[in-house]
Amino acid sequence: MALTSSFSSIHSLSLVKLNRHSTIRRPNALPLVTCNSLLDDSTLLQAAKYTVDSYVENGMVIGLGSGRASGLAIQYLGRQLRSGLIKDIVGIPTSVGSASEAAKIDLAFNDADVIEEETLAAVIGRQTMEGGESLIQEKTVLKSAGKLVLIVTGKQYQGAVDGSIPVLIRSINWLETAEEIDDLFLGDAEVWRRPSVGYAGPLGGDFPLVTKEGHNVLNVIFTSPIISLAEVADSLDQVDGVVEHGVISRIPCTAVIATEDGLQIVDNILKIDGSRV
Repeated sequence: MALTSSFSSIHSLSLVKLNRHSTIRRPNALPLVTCNSLLDDSTLLQAAKYTVDSYVENGMVIGLGSGRASGLAIQYLGRQLRSGLIKDIVGIPTSVGSASEAAKIDLAFNDADVIEEETLAAVIGRQTMEGGESLIQEKTVLKSAGKLVLIVTGKQYQGAVDGSIPVLIRSINWLETAEEIDDLFLGDAEVWRRPSVGYAGPLGGDFPLVTKEGHNVLNVIFTSPIISLAEVADSLDQVDGVVEHGVISRIPCTAVIATEDGLQIVDNILKIDGSRV
């Protein structure tokens, strides 16, 4: 089946067969990584093209990620399909409903908000999470892939990661869960419930964000460098009421890093058994 003219019209589809006549466009509601300069756009385009040219092969099932770089990669992949240079691709968008659990995903590419240099552990979901977006679906697709490629700018590839980590929690008794997380990272992070509109405060204001699955979103905002994203993820996984979070860790992946001096390609496959990954 050929892809329709926009991903926004295929929310009911689980798998999208792409061929040379398909038109690929980025979903309207994708979260954008904040990269304001034209330089970032140019280098991200190089990273997007490298990702498609280096890792996409005929007949693959591909997880199509969200974010600016992923959008550029999707557009470039569409041009390659229409030219016939790549054929018979099945795409699974991470930002719309998909039965990804039932599919063998050969490759997935996605933006990351930040990547930890030593381990390639990453944070996703900082920017937006509303409409058809789902952190649960996104992580399911990324973790199911045989190969994962994360595309970032040089300033997002950091030795000392700080800032926020999104955490999905059950809405019932959400405050108890938030307080437990606050105690867990006492002195290192602040815990705020994400609003859908208006004031972004500890309680989420008058209109706290509720995801399509019915969960609240906490921003766990680290005010000092995080020693290990993987350890933070392990701690969050143990908290009753936590459904999912924005940390990707302990899975083999490749980082394609767009810098002023060109592309830097980093692989963590050889490090995956290490204590810090």
